[in-house]
Amino acid sequence: MTLLLSEAFDKLSQLPELLQDEVAQQLLSDWESELRWQTAFTTSQTQLDKLAQQALADFEAGRVKPLGFGEL
Repeated sequence: MTLLLSEAFDKLSQLPELLQDEVAQQLLSDWESELRWQTAFTTSQTQLDKLAQQALADFEAGRVKPLGFGEL
């Protein structure tokens, strides 16, 4: 455990139990969200690579028309 995290837990331990539980629930929720994001990103890499290759092929074949922000 890092010193900063240890310091944070020491300070949190001084809060009333209800607040400690609220902070713990938020940390757990954030952690679960981060894991879902990492899983989604990892599993989508192959698909993103294919889309990038297709976009490059379309560009090289002249099937891409440059647009300005007002034309999107």
